[in-house]
Amino acid sequence: QVQLVESGGGLVQAGGSLRLSCTASGRTFSSSVMGWFRRGPGREREFLAAISRSGESTRYADSVKGRFTISRDNAKNTVYLQMNSLKPEDAAVYYCAARSSIYESLTQSGNGYVYWGQGTQVTVSS
Repeated sequence: QVQLVESGGGLVQAGGSLRLSCTASGRTFSSSVMGWFRRGPGREREFLAAISRSGESTRYADSVKGRFTISRDNAKNTVYLQMNSLKPEDAAVYYCAARSSIYESLTQSGNGYVYWGQGTQVTVSS
């Protein structure tokens, strides 16, 4: 079992930055592909980014490419999402997720992730 806890959300002005963190319990973190998703008001869950077990490979949604950066520190069991140039439409609840350790692809599908955090709210004022 893996438990994920996000932090770092809050209120930021448009054009500002935030760094989200997601800390995992359990011994399988370093063997799990990790992803970030969000769900805005009245919108479906949206894939943002994924990172390989080692951190060498990443994948991004077009909507955030060039603005958001995913990274991980396996020694700290933590994955990060650095968000720059934030826009009002980035406001959402942000979730981190972990794949089962038997999978290594950086899937965009939420169905491919089995462990989810509780989410952290990001609000962007215009």
